[in-house]
Amino acid sequence: MTDSPLKAAITSLAREASIETSTRNIAEVASYSDFLRRGTDVYITWLPGATRQHLVSMATRLRAAGFNPVPHIAVRELAGEAYAAELLVRLAGEAAVDQVLVIAGDTPVPVGPYACSSDFIATGLLQRHGVRRIGLAGYPEGNPRLPVGNADEVLAQKLSLAVQSGLDAWIVSQFCFDGETILAWLDRLRLRGVNAQVRVGLTGIASLKTLLAYAMRCGVVASTRALRTNAISLTRLVTKIGPDQPLAALAAGLTDPDLLARVRLHFYPFGGVVATARWLNAVKEGRFVLAADGSGFVTAEV
Repeated sequence: MTDSPLKAAITSLAREASIETSTRNIAEVASYSDFLRRGTDVYITWLPGATRQHLVSMATRLRAAGFNPVPHIAVRELAGEAYAAELLVRLAGEAAVDQVLVIAGDTPVPVGPYACSSDFIATGLLQRHGVRRIGLAGYPEGNPRLPVGNADEVLAQKLSLAVQSGLDAWIVSQFCFDGETILAWLDRLRLRGVNAQVRVGLTGIASLKTLLAYAMRCGVVASTRALRTNAISLTRLVTKIGPDQPLAALAAGLTDPDLLARVRLHFYPFGGVVATARWLNAVKEGRFVLAADGSGFVTAEV
């Protein structure tokens, strides 16, 4: 692939990207419209210890600012059916939420009856409270909480359950630092007959130290070797770095038109929403220079 087609592929992938924020960042929402396109899907992380009020307030603020809030529903944080129903009623009524990301959550022991996302999907509560579309978590490097090799199978089962429940489901992957690992995972899903939309998780702009810390916390271990190697080769160990290498590899490797039509990007902005949004805008507008070998690129925003 020549430089020009690769650059075009990178900008095309970036155009419909979604991004994540947390309930801790509610004061920043007023500034998001300076950097994010109105109508962007903004996911809201459910941090351990956060309350329903935190989630609803953030979703309401994002909707008022012109964005599409996509709250995480961490089912292990739900005390029971009444608790979950009230949350969904408020999200729909106060923030017009009709799509959510359903995850187990980081709480080791469930506070209520739901140990995994399938338990909650099967209740029908989502549909009864106006949710018609749900995101499900995918793991290119496997899920540290599941036996080796089981993450793809569990994801396929959850997708099947969603379809049987009348829900439109898509996949949001855990962040990964290695493009080849992502491509191999997408191929595994294709071989399983999975044809849902996939939002490939990439990290935003952050320091190497921050990225490695999150990688260890989230069980993203295998691809950290690629992160270390790429960061050193770009002599950016002490500055902030972006996900240019995995994005370039993804853009170069997505040659199947059907798969390409279903892949989007999702950003985990560990270095901040604004910094990542600025970088993403530069990529969307083609304001970057490809490496000579096409292995990555540099923007003026890093």
